[in-house]
Amino acid sequence: MIIPTYFLSLIAILFSSGQIKITADLHVFNAHIFTLSPNNSPAESMVIGNGKILFLGTKAEADLKYSAIEKIDMLGKSIYPGFIDGHCHFYGYGEQFKRVNLTGTKSWNEVVSAVKEFGSKQPTGWIQGRGWDQNDWLQKYFPTNELLNLAFPSQPVFIKRIDGHAAVANDAALKLAGFTTATKISGGEFKIYNGKLTGVLIDNAMDSLEKFIPRASSHDIAESLLAAQKKCFEVGLTTVSDAGLDKYVIDIIDSLQKNNLLKMRIYAMLADNPINKQYYFKHGPYITEKLKVTSFKFYIDGALGSRGALMKKSYTDESGNFGIQLNSTEYFSRKFAECLATGFQVCAHAIGDSANKLVLDLYGKNLIGKNNKRWRIEHAQIVSIDDRKLFNSFSIIPSIQPCFTTSDMYWATDRIGQERIKSAYSWKSLLQQTGIVTCGSDFPVEDINPLFGFYAAVTRMDQKLFPVGGFIPEEKLSRIEALKGMTIWAAYANFMENEIGSLTVGKFADFVVLDNEIMTIDENELFKVKVLMTYSNGELVYKK
Repeated sequence: MIIPTYFLSLIAILFSSGQIKITADLHVFNAHIFTLSPNNSPAESMVIGNGKILFLGTKAEADLKYSAIEKIDMLGKSIYPGFIDGHCHFYGYGEQFKRVNLTGTKSWNEVVSAVKEFGSKQPTGWIQGRGWDQNDWLQKYFPTNELLNLAFPSQPVFIKRIDGHAAVANDAALKLAGFTTATKISGGEFKIYNGKLTGVLIDNAMDSLEKFIPRASSHDIAESLLAAQKKCFEVGLTTVSDAGLDKYVIDIIDSLQKNNLLKMRIYAMLADNPINKQYYFKHGPYITEKLKVTSFKFYIDGALGSRGALMKKSYTDESGNFGIQLNSTEYFSRKFAECLATGFQVCAHAIGDSANKLVLDLYGKNLIGKNNKRWRIEHAQIVSIDDRKLFNSFSIIPSIQPCFTTSDMYWATDRIGQERIKSAYSWKSLLQQTGIVTCGSDFPVEDINPLFGFYAAVTRMDQKLFPVGGFIPEEKLSRIEALKGMTIWAAYANFMENEIGSLTVGKFADFVVLDNEIMTIDENELFKVKVLMTYSNGELVYKK
């Protein structure tokens, strides 16, 4: 029998040192590897094969046991588990590349100018955009659409506020939807001035108009997903929790992943709509190596910035306004029970203290004490001090956005007053109740960079180091807590802790290489740290 040359070479490698070695794909060494393993034992060397971690320890040990196809000297750089965004809008972020970006605009006139410039390159079809925030303007009130009507008398325009809970539409768009001052939509609001629609739509009113916008093509959806992936890898994100997707988008995600074009790991919360419920309640959860469809996302209320968050008492800066409950309590009670019966996790958006109490009570009726269902409250932004204990009572996970603290701190006290602000953005207090938080950004509402959220969680200051000492500083998270919130705790909240979230043998080799050590450098430097390399399944997917 003739032995192939390949096997003779392999045998030579295996026995050259007198010991049989295991063939691996990648060996990284001379690194400071922050494993986040149960005992958080550090390592300097990591060996990877078939997308998973085979070994962690010293280089000498690795060299004795493994023969790697590729070896990389990390020159003392820091390696961390791949970052997880616990709550974002991955597909929605990708859509932004085809729309006008209004983030950072400082006035309504600046918004209109940006829309006009964008519209000059798109003379037909709907003009869409997102990112304006009246709280950043000198005149901090909702605009009216007259300037949009002058610029676009016949072309429909629909531009969302940064939080996605309010929008301005021009008259051409309102006409296509058939909206008038007499139109009423439950869970939504039409702003009217001098007997005329201003074009400002809040929550369900906005969603109702959006239904008239033609759906993007499969090609455009795929392009948006791949564009979002590129940006995510650049900032070290290897897993995203997309908070509210439709089945047709999930199907495209699945196809792209199976063709190895979309390498991002995605935990997909299903949007609360009839098509999703009809299909998934019948067929149950859907899970692949990189896609997990096991939860439904429900919107209980709106956002604080647009005064849609549901409050127990009226807004301090708008007497008589308690916010908006987006559907009936009976509806939420029934849908939560259906999720429980069909094996789906519930993820409920709740901003205001009344919305959070409603969710906590409904969860309690379904969960009945301690459990492992891992139902989540997305944002948990304003929770009355007396209600916090209910998180512990029913094993509910707070899904928090640390950057909300530093984005809202300039105006949040004006919204809800000195007393209620004490129960807002209470990340440390919630952690003490639950022992776990999952940290996200809600991008594109906030910046996509997870290290900005890490910095905000630890310092509660903006990037100009304001306010000194941090906003409500007693609610700061420690560095290890913030890191766990964007790695192993985020994985746990997604039922993925056995696959990702820490660097341990047997898990997927999702990791990032940073240019500085975030656990030890001066906290004021944290937001300046850069990602040098991002690996997904042991594959280099980004290099600076």
